[in-house]
Amino acid sequence: MPPHKWTDESRDASCYYEDTAASRLRRPSSSSNSSASAERSDDEADDEREAFCSGERPLIRTSGAAEENHGCGPKTRHIFGLMGFLGFAVVYAMRVNLSVAIVAMVNQTAIPHSNSSVIDTDTCPLPVPHHNGSDPNPQKEGEFVWDEATQGLVLGSFFYGYVLTQVPGGRMAELYGGKKIYGYGVLITAIFTLITPLAAHWDLPLLVLVRILEGMGEGVTYPAMHAMLAQWIPPLERNKFAAIVYAGSNIGTVISMPLAGWLCSLDFLGGWPSAFYIFGLLGILWFIAWMYLVYDKPSDHPRISASEREYIERCLQVQRLINQDLAEPEEEEAQDGVNLRTPSEEPIPWTSLLTSVPLWAILLTQCGQGWAFYTQLTELPTYMSNILHFDIQSNALLNAVPYLTAWFVGIACSALADWMLARRYISLLNSYKLWNTVASVVPSLGLIGIIYVGCDWVWVTFMLAGVGSFGGAVYAGNQMNHIALSPRYAGTMYGITNSAANICGFLAPYVIGLIINHRETLTQWHLVFWLAAGLNIAGNFVYLIFASAEEQSWSKTPHTRNSRSQRA
Repeated sequence: MPPHKWTDESRDASCYYEDTAASRLRRPSSSSNSSASAERSDDEADDEREAFCSGERPLIRTSGAAEENHGCGPKTRHIFGLMGFLGFAVVYAMRVNLSVAIVAMVNQTAIPHSNSSVIDTDTCPLPVPHHNGSDPNPQKEGEFVWDEATQGLVLGSFFYGYVLTQVPGGRMAELYGGKKIYGYGVLITAIFTLITPLAAHWDLPLLVLVRILEGMGEGVTYPAMHAMLAQWIPPLERNKFAAIVYAGSNIGTVISMPLAGWLCSLDFLGGWPSAFYIFGLLGILWFIAWMYLVYDKPSDHPRISASEREYIERCLQVQRLINQDLAEPEEEEAQDGVNLRTPSEEPIPWTSLLTSVPLWAILLTQCGQGWAFYTQLTELPTYMSNILHFDIQSNALLNAVPYLTAWFVGIACSALADWMLARRYISLLNSYKLWNTVASVVPSLGLIGIIYVGCDWVWVTFMLAGVGSFGGAVYAGNQMNHIALSPRYAGTMYGITNSAANICGFLAPYVIGLIINHRETLTQWHLVFWLAAGLNIAGNFVYLIFASAEEQSWSKTPHTRNSRSQRA
């Protein structure tokens, strides 16, 4: 039967995929028709589809009040996306608050510095005192005497735990569903965030241990979300959807940095400890809402509409048919007419995964991007304080601006990427390469620009918030590439690459601490920015050469591989 009701969603799916694949979505008639009648039906469907895709028919055709009211209210997958967005906002708030709080925690005047022999042009001038001789940016000294290397250890300890749970988190989400893995990961992070001030006052090794455990909790979140996106989001919505969900990290940073700076300047709950108490409590409240509103996949959700569930499942099925060279759908149909591939309990093809050149390409470009990202996330507040001499509130506010602009740019680039793909202006592989290049090269130029603008904080902010904002294009770059290579093992693969990338989370602060080494000068910090930019551009160069957007042979089910070999 020809389709008589078109929507924005069905147009995107139908017009994007090949005609052969689209025809496979049509349900067979329950009664036998003559060949002439069947041909007329097919011709009518093809004519309607052609007119629809060309824009000659309206996007929505309805025939009654029931259809007019259909789809009112937010869709279930949009609620899932909103909760995922808020989850990343909360975990990033808990992750980055230490980067701001450490400025208030450390007694900088008690730390010996080796700047006495440097020339004046290698340092930024101190703020001009008021006429009464007072400092225009007064700041209370902290209670901990930690040098740059110790601060790097404290800031980086989170990532020791973070990288340990990436791969296990992705695999557990594939096998048991991402709802509990993602939810409990945020909850564990919240609990250890709450006890961070107690650990800091108790002992430095205990603080490092708490931060490691906090990182282990948060480490499962990205791989678990990746596995859930593969179950919930149709292919043509993934770039834009992932940009919105993962951009929660940007919004969490934007909100938490100035808020943490403000809290640290108060006497409320002891000043800087309040930043950990408030964000930890928010994490617990989010967990309660997540467990009630979200489910592992559409077929498990008790409140999803039948039409939305069917749309999601059929779009995912079409994508699988295309990836399988349009294998006969009858071989894989389930009783309800749609086969949803569930994660296999067979052993993971580790050898194939670890020798996959496209996967290594993703891993290396993520490492380059990760180094640049964590240089900015963990060390830039220190640069703004010790080099540009900002007080903690101004410091936190200026550091938050780049994440806000990156959020807007990320959503815009992802929407543009989806539009270009739907119009077939660009192939999927070239789309990945284009936006990954934008996300790697342009922000690297911003880091290099900081070197040349020197102490001008206006231009420094422009380089970070303006030029650096194009890092948000990464969501249309390599971030969705895992699902294209292997929908079955997307969570595990993301765990592998994200684990490697986040090794930079503790390597970058440690290496930067060694570079600075009591020498708070422009020259030393310029080495930091050159290193970050160079690694980011080099990683993208590897990605341009070796990336792929085709589902890998080891990803397909044994049944599919056998049927294809028999037909051959």
